[in-house]
Amino acid sequence: MATDILMPALSPTMTEGKLARWLKAEGDTVSAGDVIAEIETDKATMEVEAVDEGILGRILIQEGVEGIPVNTPIAILVEDGEAVPDASSEQAAAAPKAETASAETTPAARAAKAPAEDKGERIFVSPLARRMAHERGIALDALTGSGPNGRILKRDVEKGPAAPKTAPKAAATPVITASEETVRRVPNSTMRKVIARRLTESKTQVPHFYVSIDIELDALLALRSKLNAAAQENSFKISVNDMMIKAVALALKKVPGVNVQFTDAETLHFENVDISMAVSIPDGLITPIIRNADRKSLRDISVEAKDLAKRARAGKLKPEEFQGGTFSVSNMGMFGVRDFAAIINPPQAGILAIASGEKRAVVRGSEIAVATVMTATLSVDHRAVDGALGAEWLNALRDIVQNPYFLVV
Repeated sequence: MATDILMPALSPTMTEGKLARWLKAEGDTVSAGDVIAEIETDKATMEVEAVDEGILGRILIQEGVEGIPVNTPIAILVEDGEAVPDASSEQAAAAPKAETASAETTPAARAAKAPAEDKGERIFVSPLARRMAHERGIALDALTGSGPNGRILKRDVEKGPAAPKTAPKAAATPVITASEETVRRVPNSTMRKVIARRLTESKTQVPHFYVSIDIELDALLALRSKLNAAAQENSFKISVNDMMIKAVALALKKVPGVNVQFTDAETLHFENVDISMAVSIPDGLITPIIRNADRKSLRDISVEAKDLAKRARAGKLKPEEFQGGTFSVSNMGMFGVRDFAAIINPPQAGILAIASGEKRAVVRGSEIAVATVMTATLSVDHRAVDGALGAEWLNALRDIVQNPYFLVV
């Protein structure tokens, strides 16, 4: 029997998504595990795999449609030789008379718009109206839709074509002019909207406080050079970020009171140290996770971090690879910034902002020397971590970085 393919929930915070691209067409054979579509979520553009086998009988949601609620039918899967229903089982059950106005205004029906491209104009039409128009040989662009957003309904097909329309001119990118400056309006992606919402929630609902410390890097840089020189045939190359991830993890084991999350009922203390690393991707960022980072070698962290970052930028991460970290690291040292403060990634209680290492004058005893110094800033949720504990953790981090052989023993 026919099976609805639903908009999946691909992350815990996802309530709606955008159907970015179909990778299967109507009439294609689908096997369990086949990638059938790409969905733009609040985290990334992700592949959707089929869980059943059959024929992709009807696509209910076309490419480019945004704001599709989770669990909305997006397509219909049928068995070989089975008749293809005009609508999903949800729509049929909710509105036996599929073309009534009430059915057209339900959230599921609004999401199930079926746009077609004809002469450069986007047309919205119900599945039944599309079939009727095809059977009667009526071009869709000759009809005037009376449904929401100009959607063509059964009654519009029965009424027949309207007077010939003048083909609309291609719409230019909307611009506004102010003080002789031209502003181009770019629609916000699903990811950008969610980033805006979550960061606003973090800054307004989580009481941040910040602690900064200067850390000398010369010993760490020297160790890094030795380790990379010892790598056989350049089999791996350890970065400063790899070493900082390991140092952060060891500091969290030494001062576990920072490896926590606050809830209204209790504070969660984690045994595992799972480090979320901020990775910049087109139109946003994502935080893939190095799990159990305190127990992994620098080589393992380096290989894993590079793989996660590469797949993050390609939109190929699995949900479990960017969900559930216990602490975050954001490194902008490669951009030459002297210092910055990062926004906490809820429900985590802390994030470390790593700035650039630079030559600075330092005082050793009564002498002035030159050292490579980095400023690191800890942002902490004050509900779970107090100031003294945050300062204790930063001092533990500095001790590890300035005595980097802790990272390899």
